[in-house]
Amino acid sequence: MSPPIRRTAVLLFATLALLGTTATAPAPPAHHEAECHTRLHGSHAVTHCFNGNATSDRVQLHVECVHWWDPGMDTAPVTVGPARHVALAQRCWLGIRRAWVTHAPG
Repeated sequence: MSPPIRRTAVLLFATLALLGTTATAPAPPAHHEAECHTRLHGSHAVTHCFNGNATSDRVQLHVECVHWWDPGMDTAPVTVGPARHVALAQRCWLGIRRAWVTHAPG
């Protein structure tokens, strides 16, 4: 080997050795959410959630009603296991302004 190539090789191996000794914490596993589809029909909201992941997911349907005197409602959180399906429903008296689903690790 010629001297410039040898110096480059030595620097490369030294850099790799330093990088190899650096301790890094493994990244926490990412939470994968169940796939949910929500439909509104008048004063009723229904969501269907399917969990195609290997980990469980807790889903909850939230509904905000149109009128101020009609209280918004939430369903109880439900755990959706791997390869499982759940349907959640909620309603308002006279109309729904919006409905959404929240997710949490199961």
